Amino acid sequence: MTESEGGEVIGRLRLRLHALNDLALTLKHVHWNVVGPHFIAVHEMLDPQVDAVRAMVDATAERIATLGGSPTGTPGALAAERTWEDYSVGRAQAIEHLGALDVVYSGVIRDHRAAVAATDGVDPVTQDLLIEHLRSLELFQWFVRAHLESAGGTLSTGSANGLSEAGHAAAEQARQQP
Repeated sequence: MTESEGGEVIGRLRLRLHALNDLALTLKHVHWNVVGPHFIAVHEMLDPQVDAVRAMVDATAERIATLGGSPTGTPGALAAERTWEDYSVGRAQAIEHLGALDVVYSGVIRDHRAAVAATDGVDPVTQDLLIEHLRSLELFQWFVRAHLESAGGTLSTGSANGLSEAGHAAAEQARQQP
């Protein structure tokens, strides 16, 4: 890999590091703020996800360092460089948080997939790391979606865009069910 290619990979990993740090914090935020009849199921589902995402953060930071970069894990850098909206749901019913988390996972997975494609042929080690992350991220999204999905496979969030809209759509759908 050339120095220029290495710099590009480090830049992509830097954004993945921010996204994963943000995801770990968001999952913990949901863990603390979830209420309602499905509280304990969601509360207990999230801690293993937090632990796994924190391990992804560490592996990503170490890959950046291995490539000669300096991983930045400060809140200021994350907030200044992120390209996604901040998680906006506070204390809320489990289903509302799960609807919003589905949107969060979709964004992280989409951007991880783009980084996988961008490292194809350039850095198979980084690509392998990101693919390994995707295995868990997609599994965790499936866990979230299992709470939002009907037996026919329809998501209660429908075509909602954004965190609040998806959370509200999921909550409204739950209220309408007998």
